[in-house]
Amino acid sequence: MNIEKAYNIWANQYDTNDNKTRDLDVKATVETLSKYTFDSVLELGCGTGKNTEWLLTKAKHLIGLDFSEEMLSIAKKKITDPRAEFKRADLNEKWGVENQFADLVTSSLTLEHIAYLDPIFNQAQLKLKNNGLFFISELHPFKQYAGSKARYETDSGTEELEVYTHHISDYIGSAENNGFELLGINEWFDTTPEKEIPRLISFVFKKKKQQKTN
Repeated sequence: MNIEKAYNIWANQYDTNDNKTRDLDVKATVETLSKYTFDSVLELGCGTGKNTEWLLTKAKHLIGLDFSEEMLSIAKKKITDPRAEFKRADLNEKWGVENQFADLVTSSLTLEHIAYLDPIFNQAQLKLKNNGLFFISELHPFKQYAGSKARYETDSGTEELEVYTHHISDYIGSAENNGFELLGINEWFDTTPEKEIPRLISFVFKKKKQQKTN
């Protein structure tokens, strides 16, 4: 099943079903970004707005992009704050957002559905102001190696989504190729790190200040 159709079906139960990955991503987002200041946010794969509400406790303007109309419909009903706007967008195409709009670009549980990272980092670099931050939270590649992927339950059984595996070196390499430096990396566990592989990995990248040319 293609990604758009799958998330449209998943939308009605996304906020309520048992989902350790979703819940841990909220924790990773809040704990990582609490120490940063940002006014304008571009949220990639905003979904039903599970992270949007918290981001608006710090931001003055937020644009949420998502491929799924049903996910966006729920986000719009749930979040009526005038500082937030939601747009349908295919992240593989141009995002339709003004360049140098954001202090912060976030991407949570989204890039596993994107085949190539370089275009994403390139677009993020364009949309960020100098020294802006790019926060990424994704299913850990170790978890993917073990067979985990985005999935949900339906009346007819488990629906697994099409995903791509990106290695840690892929994220860091694409960042370096597109004018970012790594500020921080963290691994997130369900319980005790000594007893399991990490569920999520997160990165904070900073856009390098562009040098003026004569």
